[in-house]
Amino acid sequence: MKLVRDYSILLIFATVIITLDQWTKWLVRENIPYMGTWLPQGMDWLAPYARIVHWYNTGAAFGMFQGYGWFFTILAFVVTALILFYYPRTAPEDWWLRLAMGMQMSGALGNVIDRLTLDWKVTDFISVGNFPVFNIADASITIGVVILLVGVWWKESHHKHQDGEAEFSEEELAGEAAPEDGRQAVDEVADND
Repeated sequence: MKLVRDYSILLIFATVIITLDQWTKWLVRENIPYMGTWLPQGMDWLAPYARIVHWYNTGAAFGMFQGYGWFFTILAFVVTALILFYYPRTAPEDWWLRLAMGMQMSGALGNVIDRLTLDWKVTDFISVGNFPVFNIADASITIGVVILLVGVWWKESHHKHQDGEAEFSEEELAGEAAPEDGRQAVDEVADND
């Protein structure tokens, strides 16, 4: 029952992210010509900072490694399989790890759908400043990685803090016990005299 609940949460979360990703990509492909730009009416001043563009990417997130879409498709399936294997094995209190895995899997599968249906290309449309154009799947992968890194850092620092307190407490106890043992030994010697 726990396994069904764990996978249900993951699959519902992934379905929401993938649906949002695919819907926004579809809107861009249907309404903006390739290499075209769109901004809300009257917001032309925003163009240097943020805009919606219709762009294709044949590589990884943010336009890296162009022409290797087939490789990233295989990698996405491997990552998805690993996440499906490890997800139910993570402790429920490690919610940040589960969230990170869900976001990474959702993003990977969102872009795989594009690659398999658009001749190894991915639709990108979010353009911010001079940053490479990206999509919701790319953002999901990136946010998932950030959550994973911050979560691991926080957990490690929390454990070190707890270990430090435990060592300090043991040292305190050892320090307090020594004088008592010493006093007890002195008392015993005085009683024997």
